[in-house]
Amino acid sequence: MGEEEVRRVSDALDAVEQLTDREQRVRAQSQIMAEQIRRNREWSAERTALIRELWDDGNGLSYQQIADRLGIKKSTVQDVFRGYKGSGTVRPRVQQSED
Repeated sequence: MGEEEVRRVSDALDAVEQLTDREQRVRAQSQIMAEQIRRNREWSAERTALIRELWDDGNGLSYQQIADRLGIKKSTVQDVFRGYKGSGTVRPRVQQSED
């Protein structure tokens, strides 16, 4: 499994976008988006677990090395260890010191 499966999924999404009947296209898009919400939770949990395993398994991988290995951003790896979830817009704000 790998790039071939990703290409097939991408081709299937392209086919949905090419549906000429607008209502049919929007119905299909809505079904896909609803299903993806469920999958996002599961996939995010799996990614988080693997990031932690790669960090803890004694390989001494840096955040950047983990990101490169998984094809994700370094900030995504950092977010796992900071406990951030969701988009950057819901992250806690950095506290400014009052000197």
